[in-house]
Amino acid sequence: MSALDRIDRHLGQATEHAIAAHHRRRLARIGHSGSYNPPRDGSLWCAGDPPPRDGCSLEVLIDGAQALPRIAEAIEGARSSVHIAGWHVTPGFGLTRDASARPLRELLGSVAERADVRVLLWAGAPVPVFDPKRSDVRAVRDALTRGTRVRCVLDPYERPMHCHHEKLVIVDGEVAFVGGIDLTSLAGDRFDAAPHEVRGGIGWHDVSTCVRGPAVADVADHFAARWNAVTGDSLPPVAAPAEAGSTTLQIVRTVPEHVYDFLPRGDFRILEAYLRALRSAQSFIYLENQFLWSPEIVRVLVDKLRDPPRDDFRLVVVLPARPNDGGDDTRGQLGVLVEADDGGDRFLAATLHARTGDVTGPLYVHAKVGIVDDAWMTIGSANLNEHSLFNDSEMNVVTCDAALARETRLRLWSEHLDRPVDGPVAQLVDELWRPNSFDCTGRLRALPGVSRRVAALRGPLQSLAVDG
Repeated sequence: MSALDRIDRHLGQATEHAIAAHHRRRLARIGHSGSYNPPRDGSLWCAGDPPPRDGCSLEVLIDGAQALPRIAEAIEGARSSVHIAGWHVTPGFGLTRDASARPLRELLGSVAERADVRVLLWAGAPVPVFDPKRSDVRAVRDALTRGTRVRCVLDPYERPMHCHHEKLVIVDGEVAFVGGIDLTSLAGDRFDAAPHEVRGGIGWHDVSTCVRGPAVADVADHFAARWNAVTGDSLPPVAAPAEAGSTTLQIVRTVPEHVYDFLPRGDFRILEAYLRALRSAQSFIYLENQFLWSPEIVRVLVDKLRDPPRDDFRLVVVLPARPNDGGDDTRGQLGVLVEADDGGDRFLAATLHARTGDVTGPLYVHAKVGIVDDAWMTIGSANLNEHSLFNDSEMNVVTCDAALARETRLRLWSEHLDRPVDGPVAQLVDELWRPNSFDCTGRLRALPGVSRRVAALRGPLQSLAVDG
């Protein structure tokens, strides 16, 4: 390593440490130290409200071809209300792709003739340097509302350089879809099926959930609070639905401080949820995410690799090959994890490719899934970067339903490995994941781990500028 590289690396690490210290002080100042450094009390549930809710059901919907028609079906059957909160939507987007498919605008407009349909969107980038621009979002609002009874409002209350990123659909106060799938074709068509065959544009891997039972009221309350903050129009409170299953769920979110009067100190329990679970890991950690450049998360992963709780501990992360932002940061953090593994073959970073026969194509990993020891699972909209953990509005579902966590992991692994899988995690990683990632004949591809960031200082400085 040259002297210039050593200086660059040292400055990058110092800047990264400064960013983490800034966030630690920030959360301490507003009374959220417990989210940044949760107590080691053995609990996998977050402190505070809303608490875990018993009597729920959670259905995991993998990829758009499974999730989007279910969302369309629920909207079509709405009796009283459809409430949508999103980063962005496309009025012409099709939630189904059959002979009777209708674009989102037409679907919502039809339902609005008999039910209360409200759409709450991020107002867009105030400075037109990234998408969606505010003029584009205003055009979406006008397209949704023109000639219909749909109400669509734009939420401009964000921290500078950040956004409203949650993806929620709540129908009749009885069912809520919480996950990572946007109802848009911006940057890529979200409607893609599990086989991920090569198609004209970029393929899209994503995950959402369908929630029923008492936890739905927590999702609905959050939507109502944001709607009221933007419009001054108070929605009637949603009564907690009756028990719908045997799963215990907790709704966790990121809301930065000083954005809404209803939550002046903010909420950072997605960070807390991940830290509690990752620290508890004994057997394995499995992560699917669009980004991996949170130093708070990577620090815990490094500790697990340097001092593994068991000889057969494994850490597997699935990321996009070319994320639309932060690629240099993610590559650098992968390098940190490779160094921490130190040749132990406990760590594997992979990406996915679309595949039809011997033809491969790009496949974007947009899912946000965390599974630890088949004992804890989270799915939602939050990426593993400082945007999602500190500065964007986000919502995730957390469960400690071991059977559901294991079932979901095996479904995902069967999809990525293109075969049914079962058996010990370490064996599957060593005998299937690792060979398939490096032989370049299947859907998996190993991601390179560099020794540090390609430009070690540039990544943290960018993060400081947009994640402060």
